[in-house]
Formats: sequence, C-alpha cells, structure tokens
Amino acid sequence: MPPDEQSGSAAQVLELVANGTAASRADLVRESGLAASTVSARVQELVDAGLLTESGEGVSRGGRRPRLLRVADHGAVALAADLGSRHIRTGAVGLTGTARDVEECAFDLTAGPGPALDVLAERLTALADRQRAAGRTVRGVGIGFPGPVDTADGRIIAPSRMPGWHLFALRDRLADRLGLPVLLDNDANVLALGEHRAAHPALRHLVVVKAGRGIGAGIISDGRLYRGARGSAGDISHVRVDEAARLPCSCGNIGCLETVASSAAIAAALRAQGFRADSTTDVLRLVGNGEPHATTLVRQAGRDIGAVLAVVVNFFNPEAVILGGALSGAEPLVAAVRGMLYERCLPMATGELVIRAAVRGPDAGLLGAGHAALRELPTAHGK
Repeated sequence: MPPDEQSGSAAQVLELVANGTAASRADLVRESGLAASTVSARVQELVDAGLLTESGEGVSRGGRRPRLLRVADHGAVALAADLGSRHIRTGAVGLTGTARDVEECAFDLTAGPGPALDVLAERLTALADRQRAAGRTVRGVGIGFPGPVDTADGRIIAPSRMPGWHLFALRDRLADRLGLPVLLDNDANVLALGEHRAAHPALRHLVVVKAGRGIGAGIISDGRLYRGARGSAGDISHVRVDEAARLPCSCGNIGCLETVASSAAIAAALRAQGFRADSTTDVLRLVGNGEPHATTLVRQAGRDIGAVLAVVVNFFNPEAVILGGALSGAEPLVAAVRGMLYERCLPMATGELVIRAAVRGPDAGLLGAGHAALRELPTAHGK
C-alpha cells in the first residue's frame, strides 16, 4: 500500500476508535470497509506508536471474545486556534476529544497577516510551554481561518474584507515560528469536524452551517470531511439569492447570501433604522428582547439561508443539517431555516432529516482544528 494510503487508513482507524464507532478489530473491518489484514496492520502501527491500547475482552458475537481498543490518552495534544474576524480562540485538544486551557482574545484580522501571525505565535508558544510543563506531548497545530483556504498549499485565498491576506502562507510561516507541523483549514470545516465528532459521531452525512459575521458550511460525507477539488466545498456565502437583489458584496459580485443573511448585514440594517447594533451579540440581544425589527431581519435571514440549503439538501441528501455560529443562538433563524427546508425539499430528503442548532458552542471549532491535526499523528513527530 502506498505511504499516503497507509497514513490515511491509520487515521481512519484512529478516528473510528476515538469517536466510539469501533471498539475492536472486527468493528473496524465492518465500519471502515478496509480488509482485515489492512486493519490488523494499521492497528499494530497505532499500538506501536502509543496511540491505541488493546486489552481486556469484549462481548462475543459467536466466536472468540474480541480484545478492546481504546485511544491511549497519555498526554498527547494538538494546539488549536479558531480565528474569527474579531477574535482568536486557542486551546489544547487531546486524543479523546477534550479541550484544555482554552483562552480567547479580541483581535481584528483586517489588521493584516503580520500582526495576526505575531499574536498567534505568541499565544500558541505560551500554550505549548504550559502543556509541556504539565507533562503533555505537543504533536502539532490545527488552525481554522474565516475565509477560503488552499489546504494543500497552506495559503489563504482572496478572503473578503481582509486586505493583505491573499496568498499568505499562514501554515508555513506559523510552522517556522513554532517549530511544529501545522494544519490550516477553513473555519466552517473545523466547526463541522468538531460538531460531528463530539455530538453526532454515528451520523455519516451532515451539513454544518456556520452563521455569524459571514456564512459558510462544512460537509461531512460518509463520515469524513469533504473539501472538494480545491477546498471550497460548502462555501454558500456567495450564492446569489433573490432577497439580496443587486446589493454589492465584498467579494466583488452582487446579490450574495452574505449581504443579507450574515450578522454583519443584519447589524448594518438595524443601525440604519437607528438601533445600536455593532456586533452579533447586539443582534442577539435585540432578538432576545423581542424587538420586532431585529426579529424580522433574523427570520428573513433564516429563510434566505434555508433557500440556499434546500438546494444542498436535495442534491446531497444529508442525515442532518446542523446550524452553528453565533447566529444559531437566535431561535427565529433556526425555525425559519427548518421551515424553508420542509417547504422546498423533497419529502424523501426531509422525512428523517435532523435540523437543529449546534450543541458544542464556541469550542466546536477548536475541537475540530485539534482533531484535524491529530489525524496526522501517524506521520508527525511529537515535541
């Protein structure tokens, strides 16, 4: 088997055990579709690397009682950072999917990549030092960035509203500063990974939306993150919608979903009506207080998002649509999305479809970024 396939199947085996889907080699053969000989080889590699343990006996299904597999949570962690347009959230994620030492600081990414790199390097270096002082091994870094990312090259690609970031090699620049391997991905993708692993590991096909100052989505297909040919799968923010009419978008086009359904667009509309609304928190506060103008705008945003997702649901046929990001805390938005999906999708697509708000909160992106980095453990060297 080629080396990339070996590492891929080892990561798949580790993930199936970590998320509770498989507890034995027989379970892995059934769930992964890999040959028994391949599963046996990958399990042995992971045991030898100290990432899995195999001991005890499970319940027999007619033959010899299987030995049980568990993730060896002996202190190995990945550093994780979830970047928003106005904040940086960092933490350490363990092999069993727990986030430790979580911190958040205010930071404006429009200040440019230089200042952001300095802040990230400073905070992650301090985080790494604290993990090592506690006896943990730091195996790498996972980063979620709020814009298009070329995951193969580790570069940011033409992010809206962020001058200076285009083609910035964030992965390699940060790796040089930290002396650790770095995985870079879009923030909606790491949110999808975090929600899937922590809250819905048994589901195989999900669409996880991140609705905040921008709008994006991550796609889990057959239990794995689907990025598409160049990494832009799930980027629904710039789909044209009727309600946006000819409103100009920061991407250079007109009529994009983001121009009417993002929290930035809703806040701007509220300010034009005389309300104090400088952030998503302000929008949620007004909706929570029952302010009718805010509620109407948020409900319409949900309908617009739902109209775009209806095409996705009919095409992809997921088991669940999970609404994350700060705006998912507004029940009128969640209800409006649900209503549009039931109205516009085929009954076969929505008959058993789960539509709900995300449950992992602000740590979901950290968990996903850390999990993505830890998937590279079979080929990474801890420090």
